[in-house]
Amino acid sequence: MFDYEVLKLVWWVLVGVLLIGFALTDGFDLGAAALLPVVAKTDDERRVVINTIAPHWDGNQVWLITAGGALFAAWPLVYAAAFSGLYWALLVVLFALFVRPVGFDYRSKLDNTRWRQSWDWGLFVGGVVPSLVFGVAFGNLFLGLPFSLDDTLRSTYQGNFWQLLSPFALLAGVVSLSMLTLHGATWLMMRSDGAIAVRSRHAAQGLALLFLLAFIGCGLWLWQGDIVGLQISQMGAADSALNPLNKTVQASNSGWLANYQLYPETRWAPLLGIAGALLAGLAASARWAGLAFAGSSLAIIGTLCTAGFALFPFVMPSSLNLAASLTVWDAVSSQKTLGIMLVAACIFLPLILSYTLWGYVKMWGKVRTEHIQNNPHGLY
Repeated sequence: MFDYEVLKLVWWVLVGVLLIGFALTDGFDLGAAALLPVVAKTDDERRVVINTIAPHWDGNQVWLITAGGALFAAWPLVYAAAFSGLYWALLVVLFALFVRPVGFDYRSKLDNTRWRQSWDWGLFVGGVVPSLVFGVAFGNLFLGLPFSLDDTLRSTYQGNFWQLLSPFALLAGVVSLSMLTLHGATWLMMRSDGAIAVRSRHAAQGLALLFLLAFIGCGLWLWQGDIVGLQISQMGAADSALNPLNKTVQASNSGWLANYQLYPETRWAPLLGIAGALLAGLAASARWAGLAFAGSSLAIIGTLCTAGFALFPFVMPSSLNLAASLTVWDAVSSQKTLGIMLVAACIFLPLILSYTLWGYVKMWGKVRTEHIQNNPHGLY
């Protein structure tokens, strides 16, 4: 079995893989739902959009549930501090997500215009709100969250919901929202045709540009702005179980971009994010739906890796007490726990990948308005 230091790094990578898996899979159905009022103008067109994602959304959301479970087991202090401090923000996300299963199942049960339009707006909110709030949360990690730890490692959060909505965090929210709606637009290009595919192609072009502007804007803000990065100046051995308070953390003059100077090989991440968005926009212009979807997928991978590499080894920085910032080295579970979880991950992660891919293979193909008209009660 791996030693403790390696296990800590392995679980940092695995949590990142789970988040990327969630963004790649659930991201396109969140994005497609957010685009529902834009790309679908008639009831049949809206049902086409819904039926491209409804068979997959619940399986896709397994990635989010698994990531939450892994966070609880691998980084219990992060889970405790985040889910208590960001309580209201997470409730907003959960209530927005609650609308989705009900909307998918009940939206077309009644042939009533007001009924269906109400659920359509519910699905729209269920796509936009989580996509935006996830980005705002990541933006606040760079700003630091106002929490502290007492001598028994109990966290105390001294902020409120509205403090999360700072200009930089909102810009990060725009990055997330444009990224996931771009992914949804390229998905709809592949899974639909006619007017829906045309509108999705136009949306993908605009969203790729918006993402590039917001993503590069966040990078320039971190480089030239007044956002202070952190670095560990003194800490015990990385292979030991540490108290998060038993370290010295100081502000870094290089901000959050210091890792890109120390480890030049990590620069592929922001370049991949930019290249992926460019590929998605250009491929959408050329009507290459599959290539556009690959581009939006690369943009997601590059963006999340960019954030992870910049923050490393910090997982949840504190703005109140720098020493209380939680890191990969001192916010984790015991070596035995991480080892048992790694065995479980090696068994179940391939299973999740297998049945997810199998579901896509069996239900692949374009959804057309003719399918809806010929099967009005058998589809969503």
